Amino acid sequence: MGIKSLLPAPLGFGTAPLGNMFRAIPDEEAAATVEAAWDAGVRYFDTAPFYGAGLSEIRLGEVLADRPRDAYVLSTKVGRVVLDEPEDPAARDLGEKGGLFEHGRHHKMVDDYTADATLRSIEDSLRRLRTDRLDIVWVHDVAQDFHGDQWLAVYESARTGAFRVLQRLRDEGVIKGWGLGVNRVEPIELTLDLDEPRPDAFLLAGRYTLLDHERSLQRLLPAATANGVDMVVGGPYSSGVLAGGRHFEYQKAPAGILAKVERLKALAAEHGVSIKAAALQFALAHPATAAVVPGATRPSRIAEDVAALGESVPAAFWSALRQEKLIAADAPVPTPTV
Repeated sequence: MGIKSLLPAPLGFGTAPLGNMFRAIPDEEAAATVEAAWDAGVRYFDTAPFYGAGLSEIRLGEVLADRPRDAYVLSTKVGRVVLDEPEDPAARDLGEKGGLFEHGRHHKMVDDYTADATLRSIEDSLRRLRTDRLDIVWVHDVAQDFHGDQWLAVYESARTGAFRVLQRLRDEGVIKGWGLGVNRVEPIELTLDLDEPRPDAFLLAGRYTLLDHERSLQRLLPAATANGVDMVVGGPYSSGVLAGGRHFEYQKAPAGILAKVERLKALAAEHGVSIKAAALQFALAHPATAAVVPGATRPSRIAEDVAALGESVPAAFWSALRQEKLIAADAPVPTPTV
């Protein structure tokens, strides 16, 4: 198990913003951002039908269709099927994430984690992405933040449906790996406790960042490491608030979070560190982390992400964060530099 050998580099590109998350993005800007990622050497791209009711997949596919398929790694997700029926994106019930893709396509989406829906979702994604195969498939959002008190029933539907289909496809060589793509640790913890099926990796968004990581450190990441299961860290900027935005957990950031961000930025400036370098390098420092996949909608942001990975971060910076209890005492940090 594991996908580290599959991924070409520790930096990937998360394409949720290309589904018009938070704002309507012109097609030209979206395409230029994917082009910038490619030109910067990024070769792992993650998307999902949920991102704008297929819009992200369409936009990503339009650019990657002209690239050699063996030159990049592609992951998408199952659990939501996009229909041809019209729907107002702003009226969707998305649990705690209301209004997330209100600027997306006006296509109805239904939650369906059954075996048949999983196969249909994969077929639809292949068509939108204009490709003949997927490398990794994540089971999307089987957690409380989207499904409330019914999340365990949804999880069970996925366990007996999507999980088994994806394991079979992996064993047959149709895909190279599978796992869950979620914003909560609980469904991953449940899955790690299963005897069968056995996933290869997980995509965990927002739960291993400078702003929120203590719960993951308690049980999840040690269990993943012990089981040889890799973690892909999504949302390393905590929905953008660590990179100049105003959203945390996909909603308007509360005052306490904004105050913490300001303190992090002040310490970063004091030590000559960019906040993006701190965020990305912190997420990658854990031995379970195989890659980090920040999102972007502007080409200039890609260059910032690439530069952040190569930035020298002094040991004194991490010591200052520990001293002020801005990161957990047991959180791994990058190898110290002078």
